[in-house]
Amino acid sequence: MAEAETPDEEATPKKKSKLPIMIGAVLALVLGGGGFYATWSGMILGAHEEEVAVVTSSPLPDIAFVPVEPIIVSLTPGSSARHLRFTSQIEVNTPMVEEVTLLMPRIMDIMNGYLRAIDVTQLEDPSALIRIRAHMLRRIQIVTGEGRVRDLLITEFVLN
Repeated sequence: MAEAETPDEEATPKKKSKLPIMIGAVLALVLGGGGFYATWSGMILGAHEEEVAVVTSSPLPDIAFVPVEPIIVSLTPGSSARHLRFTSQIEVNTPMVEEVTLLMPRIMDIMNGYLRAIDVTQLEDPSALIRIRAHMLRRIQIVTGEGRVRDLLITEFVLN
């Protein structure tokens, strides 16, 4: 006849254990807290109190800076820019400041002459500033004499 229905053990799902999830959550919290503490206390990526090396620097050389009046040069009509604004300072040895200041009109003359003679395409080249500075420094050193001018510092070079 009819057999009595027996419940299948496979049909009813077994209840899964939550123990692995609980262990994983506890471990994550412990490891996260440990990592936070290690970072916060300076054990990792922290500022250990290391011996700070005392850096003794040599005194600065005896130099001074002589400002040069701004130069505005009109460019050729065919260029994309209309004017060049150039400002600089001359680095000199301190005992030579008066001598270089006395020669400032001559320095301005050679700087104006050089900037007006240079081609506009060279001015627009991004690497031109290094060449222009070197050429102008050499001309200034020739005018002022050896040992007076140490460097030329370009503080403004604007094409507009």
